[in-house]
Amino acid sequence: MLSAGMITGTYAQDRITGKTFATRSEVIAQHGMACTSQPLATQVALDILKAGGNAIDAAIAANAVLGLVEPVSNGIGGDLFAIVWDASSGRLYGLNASGRSPKSLTLDYFKENGYEKIPTFGPLSVSVPGCVDGWFELHGRFGSLTMEKILQPAITYARDGFPLTELIAYYWAGSASALSRFPHVAEVYLPGGKAPEKGEIFKNPSLANTLEKIAKEGRDVFYRGEIARTIDRFMKEQEGFLSYGDLAGHESEWVEPVSANYRGYDIWELPPNGQGIAALQILNILEGFDIASMGFGSTEYIHHFVEAKKLAFEDRARYYADPDFSDVPVETLISKEYASKRRQLVNPDRASRALDAGQIEQGNTIYMTVADGQGNMVSLIQSNYRGMGSGMCPPGLGFILQNRGELFTFEKGHANIYEPGKRPFHTIIPAFVTKDGKPWMSFGVMGGSMQPQGHAQIIINMIDFGMNLQEAGDAPRIRHGGSSQPTGEVMTDGGIVYLESGIPYESIRDLVKMGHTVQFDLDYGGYQAIMRDPENGVYYGASESRKDGQAAGY
Repeated sequence: MLSAGMITGTYAQDRITGKTFATRSEVIAQHGMACTSQPLATQVALDILKAGGNAIDAAIAANAVLGLVEPVSNGIGGDLFAIVWDASSGRLYGLNASGRSPKSLTLDYFKENGYEKIPTFGPLSVSVPGCVDGWFELHGRFGSLTMEKILQPAITYARDGFPLTELIAYYWAGSASALSRFPHVAEVYLPGGKAPEKGEIFKNPSLANTLEKIAKEGRDVFYRGEIARTIDRFMKEQEGFLSYGDLAGHESEWVEPVSANYRGYDIWELPPNGQGIAALQILNILEGFDIASMGFGSTEYIHHFVEAKKLAFEDRARYYADPDFSDVPVETLISKEYASKRRQLVNPDRASRALDAGQIEQGNTIYMTVADGQGNMVSLIQSNYRGMGSGMCPPGLGFILQNRGELFTFEKGHANIYEPGKRPFHTIIPAFVTKDGKPWMSFGVMGGSMQPQGHAQIIINMIDFGMNLQEAGDAPRIRHGGSSQPTGEVMTDGGIVYLESGIPYESIRDLVKMGHTVQFDLDYGGYQAIMRDPENGVYYGASESRKDGQAAGY
């Protein structure tokens, strides 16, 4: 069926070159490039590069600023994932800096107290925040400047203040107000009893003090020192389970990125507990179709994309989980042979309503990317999960703890079932592309389950439809919702196809005839990307109009 809210878009800009939906040209620079979801963070990254820092230094500095200026999406109470191209060794490194569930919180506790799922807000959804340890792992392996210099811009902005941008102010008003029932949230994020508006100067001196301690005393002050003890006391007061011992025992994990080749390009993602390999599964299935001849925005392309997504997400729902607790069959899931079998389930004429995962025998987020003059590139994503997170705001620290623990299931025998000391299924995923063993693109798309769908669409837009880096992100997007989930929900009705303004009405009409439910929505994620042009020795950068972000270079 077609929702009454479904509309086709009009565009105000009449550009003399490129696609009609492009909002601007790509940014091109020789010596460095930074693309983030907030211009102040982008400028800080460039300042660090100009001061002699490398891409890793700049990425950490920008992420610290984003936690201050965009707390509706990320912060040091959340988790972090990164893929790094290290120019000196000529290879990729993957970092999983996600935290684990409290060791003293058991599944029996939830059942004995009548919980059918983990609450979105409050103390029970809190897992160990991995962001700060992620910074120090990245810095310890690749950094060049001191952490004091790297974190100083965020400290300065937190103490002196910064003006809110439009989209962040919009989300801030809703998220902070909703969480104001929890202790200390209002005193930090609702100064004067209300959310700051666009253009207003906001200060967070408590976060400035916290970042200053981290810069001077290192990651241990957060996980084993004064900050850890404050979190421990506060969580006990809130009848939560995250403890000093959980924080003290936390470690990030360096992992090998995994890849699938799509028409000559190697697309790299991190293995579970994240959902990155879903993008590889989608691309593997679609590689068997002549996507380019279908045409962008066509009924045929959208139908095949949605059906491939549904198939990948059935596997995502069944198999993706913490590999320390479950044997995730990654190699099989991203293999061409497996994709060939799954591809046979795509009906070219009709939308599927229910699907099964493959039978295998087993043995609101920020994304940013930075590149430097030495050829190092960083693809980094960081999040509190839902908006500002759990609402648990420890006194005097200036940040809210994440609610990522909500993404466990209670389903017996499921790979993602809640267990103490386990990492939950994760939605946030960085991506990278190499061509003939050389770096080609660092990119990401924000937005929950939109992320692997967005990754696949960016690749298809560039490789199959010949778009440039900016056009690939600006192009109207497809988002399918209602698939089976790692939290236990099962698709029985085919889900809903959400199409962004700009998709031809003829395509929408024909999709409805094929059995798709089509609706309009406003949640299509956000995009940043950097592409390397070795022939001319330059970087291309892109950001997009769906966020407050900026791509800039020098």
